[in-house]
Amino acid sequence: MSKMNNLKNGITETDVCVIGAGPAGLFSVFECGMLKMSCHVIDSLDAIGGQLSALYPEKPIYDIPGFPKVLAADLVFGLEAQAAPFKPVYHLNQQVVNLSRNQDNRWIVKTSKGTLLNAGAVIIAAGVGAFGPNRPPLEGIEAFEGQGPGVGVHYLVKRREDFRGKRVVIAGGGDSAVDWALSLAKITKSVSIVHRRPKFRAAPDSVSKLHALVDDGIVDLVIPFQLAGIEGVDGRLTMVNVIDLDSNKRSLKADVLLPFFGLTQNIGPIADWGLNLDHNFITVEQKTMSTDKQGIFGIGDIITYPGKLKLIVNGFAEAATAAHSVRAYLNPDEELHFEYSTTKGIPPA
Repeated sequence: MSKMNNLKNGITETDVCVIGAGPAGLFSVFECGMLKMSCHVIDSLDAIGGQLSALYPEKPIYDIPGFPKVLAADLVFGLEAQAAPFKPVYHLNQQVVNLSRNQDNRWIVKTSKGTLLNAGAVIIAAGVGAFGPNRPPLEGIEAFEGQGPGVGVHYLVKRREDFRGKRVVIAGGGDSAVDWALSLAKITKSVSIVHRRPKFRAAPDSVSKLHALVDDGIVDLVIPFQLAGIEGVDGRLTMVNVIDLDSNKRSLKADVLLPFFGLTQNIGPIADWGLNLDHNFITVEQKTMSTDKQGIFGIGDIITYPGKLKLIVNGFAEAATAAHSVRAYLNPDEELHFEYSTTKGIPPA
């Protein structure tokens, strides 16, 4: 029987807790839903999609079956829509800090925000581990975070359209900084890109396009400068201050600051859960996606097994295998009458 959002002793009960909202994790929600199992999903980012959303949302992917080309953000949107009929509950911007088994042989999952889940099984789909932005060391920056679309400080772009008509300052010199400068320059009021040196660590073609926009006066290239401070009122950003090595200062009018200094990646507390690890990857039995802990399964880039390929399509297959293994684990006495989705259909969203 499915446990959907049952609240008991302050703990929410669910059939499955999915750790990680990347593509494999999202597809596992669909597969579990098709088997009548409820899911709660936890992710350390403030948006679903994992690396697809954090690193390259507007870049095309060419190896998804049935899609000769699909933007990463569009793939995430489709996976979210596909899972929606099964009403998953997302717990974002929080990390699992404790995983323990209770007297009923179920798993108690606690997050950094105090969320408590009682899950029959756990599917770890944590990619390469927990993501978190490398925040610039600016005094008071927290007050400008989480202020809503198109204002304040953001570490990833969820929706390009949110920045239409805005004054945007981008800090960084890698692919993310350059790619978003190129993309946002088409719709924003102004784009300034701040970098501490003239050379960028981005694809040469993208850098050439950036310099062309600079030459045309569309993008303001602020080099060699680095962030020095931010100003605003009630969380509304108005100014980004920068400084160079000779202590020369500039003030840039801004509605939005996008610091692209990379993301921290580590497996975090997963290392303390007593799972069998091989060089920070969770070892699983490929036939079932099960770990060495009863009731815990793994899929996606966080796992390893002989012949493992780190492809999104493999993560999808692993998600289907894990969901069926979870159902068998939770309902050992019930025989599954397998039906294809074309026969079974799905509930309305």
